[in-house]
Amino acid sequence: MTNTLQMTRRTMLTGAAVAGALTPILVASAPAHADEHAAPDAKKSAKKVDLSKLPREKVELVKPPFVHAHDQKAKGGPKIKEFTLTIKEQKMVLDKDGTEVNAMTFDGSVPGPLMVVHQDDYVELTLVNPDTNTMQHNIDFHAATGALGGGALTIVNPGESTVLRFKATKAGVFVYHCAPPGMVPWHVTSGMNGAIMVLPREGLTDGHGKPVVYDKAYYVGEQDFYIPKDENGKFKKYDSPGEAYEDTVAVMRTLTPTHIVFNGAVGALTGDNAMTAKVGETVLILHSQANRDTRPHLIGGHGEYVWATGKFNNTPDIDQETWFIPGGTAGAAVYTFAQPGIYAYVNHNLIEAFELGAAAHFKVTGEWDDDLMTSVSAPSDS
Repeated sequence: MTNTLQMTRRTMLTGAAVAGALTPILVASAPAHADEHAAPDAKKSAKKVDLSKLPREKVELVKPPFVHAHDQKAKGGPKIKEFTLTIKEQKMVLDKDGTEVNAMTFDGSVPGPLMVVHQDDYVELTLVNPDTNTMQHNIDFHAATGALGGGALTIVNPGESTVLRFKATKAGVFVYHCAPPGMVPWHVTSGMNGAIMVLPREGLTDGHGKPVVYDKAYYVGEQDFYIPKDENGKFKKYDSPGEAYEDTVAVMRTLTPTHIVFNGAVGALTGDNAMTAKVGETVLILHSQANRDTRPHLIGGHGEYVWATGKFNNTPDIDQETWFIPGGTAGAAVYTFAQPGIYAYVNHNLIEAFELGAAAHFKVTGEWDDDLMTSVSAPSDS
């Protein structure tokens, strides 16, 4: 198959121009043998691992906000964790008005599934681009070292697949996203991003030796979309991603999203889709934003332990009301729910939360504690 994509002429010219600019980077980041290019000290300290002797574990991914079953503390030594992501180009509806986006996704969801491994495990990903797609894709893991996070080694055309393996050397939550030459922001803001959590082998701690254990984990992926409008101010619809490209990029260049949503659509995590917990349960909330800064806030609760930039070897902040996650980063927060009810979880740019869609709900069941809060006097005429 050639690299010709089913897109507009301008798209291909733009992609070619940027790809040309990236060529030196791609060449420089091509895989090299450590014994040929490593510094002398690195050669001496490098340990060769016989991967054939490591146990393998095939992991079945689940759709966010849910997280696949995993151990919080590693059992035994490093493993090779096998994952598969299938790229799906598909139309998705963003709101109750039927606004459409020609989304590009990993496994058909925005965000893509969360992967969980432990530090020093090996991530072995099979990336599949079915021949029903029209675009070239790849994957860049912020958790990985070298080759543009794997982006230089995983470029797949429709009908192709590839396998990438990298060692998870850093503990934390990290973004992954598509990053094909010349089209990176378009693919990312079309929904093609997710996160991977690399837990410390001993599990999470408060930074002072005390274990931090959670009862359940949820993954919230915040996504900014840029939907073109027609001359009458109505959102336009297109038959394919390539057809939408020029108009979409024009909106992207305004740096003004038309929608900012959690998990792919306005209301995707509210009402019947709300995340659930019980009073006394400790919940790990994982939050990613692959493109823009965000400010998560749990209305009626707190971030009791917060790794705002998601890196678990850092001492977490405690008792946070709102935390800041820079664009291109995933963060983590832990909270033990103490009261029943509906908790709103929002981006505390309140315009983005209430007007553009960046809001979710936790539905918590249990007994009310009057000591924590009570109505002393019900509202009445004064």
